[in-house]
Amino acid sequence: MTALSVATILAESARRHPDTVAVVDGDIRVTYAELWLEARCHAAGLRELGVRPGDWVALLAPNVVDFPRVYYGALAAGAVLVPVHLLLTPDEAAHVLRDSGATLLVCHTSQLAMGARAAALAGVPVVTVGSAAEAPRLEDAGGSTAPLPSYLTRAAEDPAVILYTSGTTGTPKGAVLTHLNLVLNATVNVFDANDARSTDVVLGGLPLFHSFGQTVAMNGTFRIGATLVLLSRFTGPAAIDLMLREGVNVFHGVPTMYVALLDASRGRDTLPALRLCVSGGASLPVAVLDRFHTTFRTTVFEGYGLSETSPTATTNQPHFGTRPGTIGHPVWGVEVEIARTDLDDRIELLPTGELGEIVIRGHNVFAGYLGRPQDTADAVVDGWFRSGDLGRKDADGFITIVDRKKDIIIRGGFNVYPREVEEALVRHPAVGQVAVIGLPDARHGEEVCAVVVPDPAASTPPSEQELIDWSRTHLGRHKYPRQIRYVDALPLGPSLKVLKRELRRSLSPPGAD
Repeated sequence: MTALSVATILAESARRHPDTVAVVDGDIRVTYAELWLEARCHAAGLRELGVRPGDWVALLAPNVVDFPRVYYGALAAGAVLVPVHLLLTPDEAAHVLRDSGATLLVCHTSQLAMGARAAALAGVPVVTVGSAAEAPRLEDAGGSTAPLPSYLTRAAEDPAVILYTSGTTGTPKGAVLTHLNLVLNATVNVFDANDARSTDVVLGGLPLFHSFGQTVAMNGTFRIGATLVLLSRFTGPAAIDLMLREGVNVFHGVPTMYVALLDASRGRDTLPALRLCVSGGASLPVAVLDRFHTTFRTTVFEGYGLSETSPTATTNQPHFGTRPGTIGHPVWGVEVEIARTDLDDRIELLPTGELGEIVIRGHNVFAGYLGRPQDTADAVVDGWFRSGDLGRKDADGFITIVDRKKDIIIRGGFNVYPREVEEALVRHPAVGQVAVIGLPDARHGEEVCAVVVPDPAASTPPSEQELIDWSRTHLGRHKYPRQIRYVDALPLGPSLKVLKRELRRSLSPPGAD
């Protein structure tokens, strides 16, 4: 057995950079030595609460210092961590708890209203972390015993983190990421793909429950021994103020965050001196990239990845140069090619310049979907992960995403799965048929639009705003449609499938791609 743990990332930086500030959270400053001690105290607390190696521990927390404390504490205890998306409804979060087999939910006190309800629905016990006095507290459990002396040994291929992603079925699936997946992805990001340095001060504005924020921002920063400045709720003005105050020089973000920074920069005499910027989560419009370069006088390195690829698969890299509009080259140790889209049972690679499905092979590819062997077999064919995205690779090796094979909507960097939204909307008594699509949006990249055929039996359909308001109570805040369009009929193809491409074409503003 080859031993490896994601907890090594923090343990080694605590050994190499004990007095360096690892995390800034408001007025709180925690060094690497302090953070590793706190994580080991939490590991001891989890053990006191009955958590055993290989158990699943769910974590519901915003971008505060308690997130890395619990994250590395659970991993040090040998548990498998299940981050819970903050924007889910209690029913949606309860599904994650049940499906993962979580034995415990660690919930930050700021999220307890949703977390306690979800845990009750799933029949999972809750323990809290955070400043407010809510019992039972993980801090109390850990305070009654000595901290773990180190992390427990795990195999490199053992599960470390389960990230939930819905896919085209709309049923959330747990993508199993191993210790090897996550340690190598963090390492490659900072030592090969990007010009990261131990002297960096990194803004932690991306959600830490999300693969981008977790691997690239948190794990990557800790891997190299730099400082992570947490921002629990991202807005452009708040981010600029915080970056100026803390001397932040590295920014990771999704396109909506770049747009927000540009908006907030207007009228300011002083802007952060950003040495390194990385964009992912959705395609960054070239116009936004150009404006950001001019305004902040820095280069943005756009990359690409998925939860199933830990996440980074490709990025524009200093070694190869940048090419706007592309997602760059594969990261070290990872192969990214273009394959035929019409073959489900095998992978046949296409020549340079041809359009096909982006397929990925390497140390970053996940171990599979939890408890779903058929879904795993469909996703990983001949050792290649099928991304569902369409793209091309040019003669210089730069890869460009052309379209998505699947109908996933990426709103503000978060995946929204149309079928999941559709299944919620058809529960409304006045909705007969519905198709959910993504429409171009300057701020969010895409906006969720529901195209609705009213139920003929309904006397009067609700107004567009009434249906939006109804959706908000049934779907997570990143999922519910902000736009409703009523039509008499949906366009159908020869196989009677809804032609969503036609809907996007007819409803998109003139000039939109």
